[in-house]
Amino acid sequence: MDHKLDATPETTVDVFGAGLPTVLTIDPGDTLTVHSLDASGYLAPQRTPGEQQPKMFAEARGHCLTGPIAIRGAQPGDLLAVHLVSLTPDPWGWTVAGALKSPITERLGVTEQPSWLLWELDPDAGTGRCNGGFTRELAPFLGVIGVVPEDTGEHSTIPPRALGGGNIDCKSLVAGSTLYLPVAVADAMLSLGDGHAAQGDGEVGGTAIECPMTTTLTVDLVREPRPVESIHAETPDGRITFGFDADLNVATGDALDAMVRWMQAILDVDKSTALALASTAVDLRITQVANQTWGVHALLPSGVLA
Repeated sequence: MDHKLDATPETTVDVFGAGLPTVLTIDPGDTLTVHSLDASGYLAPQRTPGEQQPKMFAEARGHCLTGPIAIRGAQPGDLLAVHLVSLTPDPWGWTVAGALKSPITERLGVTEQPSWLLWELDPDAGTGRCNGGFTRELAPFLGVIGVVPEDTGEHSTIPPRALGGGNIDCKSLVAGSTLYLPVAVADAMLSLGDGHAAQGDGEVGGTAIECPMTTTLTVDLVREPRPVESIHAETPDGRITFGFDADLNVATGDALDAMVRWMQAILDVDKSTALALASTAVDLRITQVANQTWGVHALLPSGVLA
C-alpha cells in the first residue's frame, strides 16, 4: 500500500518518545511519501541572510521531524529496514556557521560571528547556488532517520544513538540506500526529517544545506539474523557501519568492529584476516562533529574486494 504524509502541526514532533501519538500506521512492505520541513521548521524561506521567518515550533527542543509513524508488528529485537527510493529537496535551503558556541567555532575563533548562505536549489538540474555566487552539485539525504530508543520518557533528537539512530547525518544515505535500525519499542515509532541538499563528511560548520525534503521510502522488518545487529546501511557507495560516542576513539572502534564482523560473514574469514583486509579497503570517515556525540562510519566501497 502507498501512503502520503505531509508536514503539518498535527504530524510534526521535535523529540522522540514512545508516549507521543502516532500520526500514521503502516505495514511492512508499504511505501510512504513524506514531506518534512527543514531542521528548524521554517514555514517560509529566508529572504535575507539571518532573517527569522515563522517556524512550526516557536520554542523547538530539537529538529522538526515528521512522525512518529508506527510500523505494525515491529517489536524490540527486530531490525527496521528503511529503503530510500527518492529524495527531492524543496527549491530553497540555508547554511549557517559561527552562530552557536561549539568546540569547532571556539577553536577557529568564529563564535558568535555568523555567516549565512541562502541557497536556490534546482532538484531537476541537481545543483544549488547561494548568495556569493557559489554553485555546487546536490546529493540529497535526510540527516535524521530514527526510531524511539526506549519505552519511557522523551529523548532529544540532537545526539545520534546506537539504539534508534536518529541524527546520523551520513551523506552516503542517498536514494538507493537501505538503513537498518534496531527496534527498541513496539511499532518502532519512526520519525524523519532534517533534509540536507548536500553536506561534506563531518558537517564541520554545524549545518549542511538545510532544506525541506520530499522522501519516498519503503519499510520492512528483518527478523532473521544478520551479521551486524547494530545500525548499518547498504548504500550506492558501499556497506557502512556506524559508531557514536562522546569519545572519538570509542566511536571509531565501534564502527570498525561492526565492519570487521560484517566482513567476516560475507568473506568467510576469521577476524584477524577480516581486519587485515579492512586495512586495505575500508575507509574510516568522521560522519559529523555537530551533534554533541561524535559520529564515525566505516565504509567498505562496493566492488573493492573480489
